[in-house]
Amino acid sequence: MNTIVAFILMFGLLVFVHEFGHFIVAKKTGMLVREFAIGFGPKIFSIKRAETLYTIRILPMGGYVRVAGEDPEIVELKPGQHIGLKYNKQGQVNKIIVNNKDKHPTAEVIEVEQADLTHQLQIKGMLIGEEEVKVYQIAVDADYVMNESETRIAPFDRQFAAKTKLQRSAQLFAGPLMNFILTALLFFALAAFSGIPVEDARLGEIAPNSPAEQAGLQPGDQITQIDQVEINSWLDFQRYVSERPNQELTINYLRDGEADKLTIVPTSEQLDDSEVGRIGVRQYMERSVTRAIPYSLTQTYEWSKLILVNLGMLVTGQFSVDMLSGPVGIYDFTDQVVQTGFWNFVQWTAALSVNLGIINLLPLPALDGGRLLFVGIEAIRGKPISPEKEGLVHFVGFALLMLLMVIVTWNDIQRLFL
Repeated sequence: MNTIVAFILMFGLLVFVHEFGHFIVAKKTGMLVREFAIGFGPKIFSIKRAETLYTIRILPMGGYVRVAGEDPEIVELKPGQHIGLKYNKQGQVNKIIVNNKDKHPTAEVIEVEQADLTHQLQIKGMLIGEEEVKVYQIAVDADYVMNESETRIAPFDRQFAAKTKLQRSAQLFAGPLMNFILTALLFFALAAFSGIPVEDARLGEIAPNSPAEQAGLQPGDQITQIDQVEINSWLDFQRYVSERPNQELTINYLRDGEADKLTIVPTSEQLDDSEVGRIGVRQYMERSVTRAIPYSLTQTYEWSKLILVNLGMLVTGQFSVDMLSGPVGIYDFTDQVVQTGFWNFVQWTAALSVNLGIINLLPLPALDGGRLLFVGIEAIRGKPISPEKEGLVHFVGFALLMLLMVIVTWNDIQRLFL
């Protein structure tokens, strides 16, 4: 149960932060945000505030911010269609009743002759039973009412396409950027509260009943030599011990400035196809708020570089698709991490966050990077690619991504259960 809760909270946080980046920049640049969704599929919770519907959906594998103009408009008024109109105090139409007009007896019913709800914000039509064509002015904050659900109209200046290339790029980039910021914040918390691993061979936590405890080693001891071999770093110490399972080692160390030595025999532990030596110690962790800031930035950079290197190996064929993990594999690894402690879970969440940020910046259809690519092409061409063509590319790209997700998930299931 702990793993299920941790997995949902982790994915919820990653998706919320990502989509909040898109959401807040869209709002700040005047775009109309129709929906802020966490998850996909049927709604399990929804609430509407002002012009935006906030939803939680049943499949916690992503989310989206639906901005006006990114998709075809929800309602298109056609000549001959009968609609109901309600007005605000200024005499402008603020409710367009698309169906169920009998539930709105105070609405004025007209027959549409022509409608422009994007630029001119006007409807031309005539009252039922009359022949005089009138022009009805639409308020900029008018709502469609369909099946008793209200949806704000989208004047062109509130649509994604109406904004400058810089504003559109900022809105698309804001999601991945928020994932990088979250990664840095998580590494900062990790460093400030759990500690920063020091590079020298200083001992941290000693496991109970371990060879280290039985030999007399204590937290804070500084290892200087093993078998008269100089030890200058934690990596040197770790490598020397792991290569000598079941062998007696003479360890020289400093404790409170005084030198001493002792003997110890590492236990043998099976790792992959080989045996490694273990004495039951952890690396010393230094808690420092001032050092936590550069540490968080450095770790974000290092993890980003590692992910980019692995993506390069995937492109060149050095890394197989069979080695990728989907939701099932991530859940399984989350289960393992949760059992090792809270701060390891925080580090795992940080790694997934930067991964999500980088993946979304790849110039692939349906991803933020693919949509940024279209904005770049528009800047070079001097005119946008037609929405129909761009929409088709993103649709095909999304279908291929879903196919890849199915393949990766199947591989996960085979590794775990077959």
